[in-house]
Amino acid sequence: MRLTKWTDYTLRVLMHCAATQKRPTPLTINEIAQRHDISRSHLMKIVMHLVAIGWVESTRGRGGGIRLVIQPQTLTVGEVLRQTETDFDMVECFDEAANTCKLNGRCHLKNVLQDATRRYLEVLDAVTLADLLPNANAPREISLSQLLG
Repeated sequence: MRLTKWTDYTLRVLMHCAATQKRPTPLTINEIAQRHDISRSHLMKIVMHLVAIGWVESTRGRGGGIRLVIQPQTLTVGEVLRQTETDFDMVECFDEAANTCKLNGRCHLKNVLQDATRRYLEVLDAVTLADLLPNANAPREISLSQLLG
């Protein structure tokens, strides 16, 4: 399964926020945009979504920026995908309303792919945002340079 750019960029924003969580100043969208070469306007839409679901807070104006408001160890990659990916239907027959497959009911591919999708999400549900950071087991703040190479 290929992730959308929306999900990819969302994960980058969340990882960046988690890596700088103990920093005294908020992270700015410009910092993330420049570091990852992502459109500022695209990042603003992602951040607005993250604020709406309660994972990030945003402060406007001088000295403003964004901060992670949840603990990185409480957010799973599976949760992120469920919030950002709109379609887990790998083939047409997953959606009964749109299905025109002539093999429907006689083919076992649908069951195999549904099981694969379920297991895929199970694996991602076992991985937290904290697990994605370098030195995840170290009880210290992660250096942004470690995360970003």
